[in-house]
Amino acid sequence: MRAEGLALCSLVSLLGLTLLESTYCQHLPEEPCSVQILVPGLKGEPGEKGVKGAPGRPGRVGPPGETGHPGLKGQKGLMGRYGKMGPGGIKGAKGDLGDAGPQGPDGDPGIPCECTPIRTMIGEMDNLVTQLANDLKFIKNALPSPAAVAGLKETDSKVYLLVKEEKRYPEAELYCQGKGGHLAMPKDEVANGAVATYITQAGLSRVYIGINDLDQEGHFAYVDHSAMTTFAKWREGEPNNAYEDEDCVELVASGDWVDVACHQTMYFVCEFDKDSV
Repeated sequence: MRAEGLALCSLVSLLGLTLLESTYCQHLPEEPCSVQILVPGLKGEPGEKGVKGAPGRPGRVGPPGETGHPGLKGQKGLMGRYGKMGPGGIKGAKGDLGDAGPQGPDGDPGIPCECTPIRTMIGEMDNLVTQLANDLKFIKNALPSPAAVAGLKETDSKVYLLVKEEKRYPEAELYCQGKGGHLAMPKDEVANGAVATYITQAGLSRVYIGINDLDQEGHFAYVDHSAMTTFAKWREGEPNNAYEDEDCVELVASGDWVDVACHQTMYFVCEFDKDSV
């Protein structure tokens, strides 16, 4: 009986079935062998879909792929916004002169006027401008600096220049000669009054003028060696040759003449012929 049981167990194994032997077959050789054979049942119905599981860990980076073929050129995009205006460029070279345009129509006739007075006025203005230009040129040439001049004084034939630099009499005359003139030589009341007014307006009290008796004591003459025969403007009591040392002459603001020592230093007035200025 035990042999039949063993044969049956071997047969079941050969058929590929699941064979379960009871403990009786293994431990009770004297008892009949009990064998259970489990045969697969019918296929069941599909179950419901399970819940999606958590993402797995990232895999390793794979090797780079081969370079693809260039794609086709895309279409031209829309124009973008205008950018900010840049700085101005360097001024270009002047272009060639264009062709002359057509002649315009004639204008309306002007209003008739008397031009003679206007022309006369313009001529007088031209003469004045010319005179001022000459005066300015003369001042620049005659003086070392603008601070040394207090304007010009004119008569019909003379130009007087007040030099506000203190010099002794001989040096003052040399200065005037170097500019083309002499110390002022008033030979009539008009010229004498012009020089007196000149120094008064400049705020001065006296200046050297071109009269002396250096060549012969007591015989006063002009610095151009012309004689004093028609005019004199001595202050009362002058000339007095005080201390026997007064050989030169000054003109004071009142217009009077006074003899003084030649070594004193003071301002002076130069005289120039108007035709030579």
